[in-house]
Amino acid sequence: MASEPLPNSRTEPDGSAVIRVLSYNIRSMRDDTAALARVVSACAPDLVLIQEAPRFFRWRKKLARLARAADLVILSGGGSAAGPALLCSLRATVERTEDVLLPLTPGLHRRGFATAVVRLGGARLGVLSCHLSLSSDERYEQGGMLLDRLAGMGVEHAVAGGDLNERPDGRTFRRLAGALTDCWAAKPWGSENTSTPADPQQRIDALFATPGIEVLGCGVPLGLPGVSEEDLRAATDHLPVLAALRVPASRRGDEAR
Repeated sequence: MASEPLPNSRTEPDGSAVIRVLSYNIRSMRDDTAALARVVSACAPDLVLIQEAPRFFRWRKKLARLARAADLVILSGGGSAAGPALLCSLRATVERTEDVLLPLTPGLHRRGFATAVVRLGGARLGVLSCHLSLSSDERYEQGGMLLDRLAGMGVEHAVAGGDLNERPDGRTFRRLAGALTDCWAAKPWGSENTSTPADPQQRIDALFATPGIEVLGCGVPLGLPGVSEEDLRAATDHLPVLAALRVPASRRGDEAR
């Protein structure tokens, strides 16, 4: 895979935005929070799609501590979205946010989406973080809800990602990849597998983009500055997925929505 660094965030002369998007399952911050913050910060993200954010006692305070340590701010989600959350850099201008709780199946965990619409440079972007079900049938239904949610956000361009609890050959993963761009498949960079950090053998975490967004590179980052292999193993039980994307500038009709 490509080993050159991912492009840095910037606004192009035509108003399009090169952005860095990180997806990361942080296991309720039950592990080494300092190592976790080092990993997130070293990725230099504009947007962070979190899964398994703290959901219970003082969850807002815990998530705020991570955001502050990584020089980011909380955008949406956490306990109010049943786990998914969004963080962002100060580069992002927030237009709106919405936490979405999905239908509850008796005997299974409640799931949800953390969503937002943001502006970066001249680009307007929908964002969605998810953590799909362990149940195959429920997971497939949630994949459809994810696509419906993106379609209803009123934006031309969007990025979605998270812990799918499924490999690329699974039917829900294929459903998403059939409608969206699987960023790793489009422009692999770094390494592929995300679980588990000690012996990664499967890709169950992914980032997807709507048509029109150019993928400049996507994968598990290697050789992050100031981050050791021990940090990646200590931070949580998943590896992060980092993508660099070029998002076109908003068209006049999109601005009016």
